[in-house]
Amino acid sequence: MPKDTRAGHQTYWTQHGQGPINAVLIHCALAHQGVWAGVAKSLSKTHTITAFDMPGHGRSADWDGQGDYQQLTTRIAETFCDDGPVHLIGHSFGGTVALRLACERPNLVNRLSLIEPVFFAAARAAGDPAYARNERDFAPFAAAMQAGDRATAARLFMSMWGGGTPWAALPDAQRTYITDRIHLIPAQGKAIRDDNANLLTSGLIEALTMPIDLIDGALSGPIMPAILNALSARMQNPTRTTIDGAGHMVPITHPTQIAEILAT
Repeated sequence: MPKDTRAGHQTYWTQHGQGPINAVLIHCALAHQGVWAGVAKSLSKTHTITAFDMPGHGRSADWDGQGDYQQLTTRIAETFCDDGPVHLIGHSFGGTVALRLACERPNLVNRLSLIEPVFFAAARAAGDPAYARNERDFAPFAAAMQAGDRATAARLFMSMWGGGTPWAALPDAQRTYITDRIHLIPAQGKAIRDDNANLLTSGLIEALTMPIDLIDGALSGPIMPAILNALSARMQNPTRTTIDGAGHMVPITHPTQIAEILAT
């Protein structure tokens, strides 16, 4: 599959399907484009899909630590939308990238699907108490990172956002992959906790006119409905869907249900 310079960064991507709808899929942090395989297979008749590896993930080049990580990822995603409006789909951190791209370049997006977007700043701006609870839960991870204990930080992060699989049950290669990239989690903080792109104060979210899917799993913690409630209250045309029996990693655990929503 292709690998080329996108927005100044060596980026790897794959393409699936031959449907009439062009779609760009953005994966979650600490994963890679391959996690969309189940969703892509189910959408192959309705969508032509491009899924890329974010900087520092999969087969894309490492991130050099310079600049705004979310902004770089957004600019990379933008290059895959230049041929015309696309169905833009993002999961977790990828959902926050998709939202930023839709806000900044709405002409490139004709449908926006956000799956468990970790835009914590939206819950904070709404005054939802789930934000403070999430910050308390996240504090041990932050302390482990500050102490340079990457292995502990990786284990703690996955206990919160890994979909319920025990750290010890993950294959050695997967634990190593996650630990090697755990520094990318703090790199996202200014965007998803502080809203350094000013999405919440600029009126850009309120101005979005395309259909928007807001999707979460019923088993996710209270921060996720808090985020989706806050975003929904700002949007003109949102559709909320909660998938029973699913948690944060719903595109992997429930790809058929996700695809049914996206193909509707």
